[in-house]
Amino acid sequence: MSLSRAMPNDHLSDPAADHDRLTASAEGVSSARQASFTVPGMNRGDSAEVIAVLDQRLVAFLDLAATLKHVHWNVVGRGFIGVHELLDQLAEGVLPIIDATAERIATLGGSPNGLPGYVVAQRTWADYSIDRASVDAHLAALDLVYEGIVIDQRDAVTATEHLDPITHDMLVQQSAVFEQQHWFVRAHLEDAAGGLVNAGTSTEFEAAAKATNRTRPATTNRITTD
Repeated sequence: MSLSRAMPNDHLSDPAADHDRLTASAEGVSSARQASFTVPGMNRGDSAEVIAVLDQRLVAFLDLAATLKHVHWNVVGRGFIGVHELLDQLAEGVLPIIDATAERIATLGGSPNGLPGYVVAQRTWADYSIDRASVDAHLAALDLVYEGIVIDQRDAVTATEHLDPITHDMLVQQSAVFEQQHWFVRAHLEDAAGGLVNAGTSTEFEAAAKATNRTRPATTNRITTD
């Protein structure tokens, strides 16, 4: 019987506490504590700060990959196939970033955690809020998702600039990927003047609603008489 199944049910509501309890009960066998070493030339205090930054990025990246697959499965309507395939490409582009981030945490002496319960416990945002919906609705909501990813990534770049040039460089390269992916999403929402159909919205639902209710050119039915 696994340790997790041996725990009483009233402990299962807090994944982070569950994880700490399990590692404590298995002391000497498993630990999420920082290792007693880090990369040569870097002190453990600095590496601990960098690990904390990378831990939050890993949580965000794992959540983004899952969200992209959710949208991939639930997008419908005009333009479906192109967007369906694009979303798969975006999700696949996030996977190497997830791996590189987790491996950098381990290199610095940390213990990367990609378990679903940990991701849910550590993230500061709710689940993506749109289920089956049109291409316009999902892309408008994803625009806000990527906006958050890009802003937080730039903050991480700034936070690591003087702590660890290797991690800093990795985060900069990741930023370029996310900003390009964001452009791929926004290009579907952009009009000829450079405006966004979901402009001024602050939630995924608001963005989706505004995008699907946007004004479309009126069509004139020509009536012919014999």
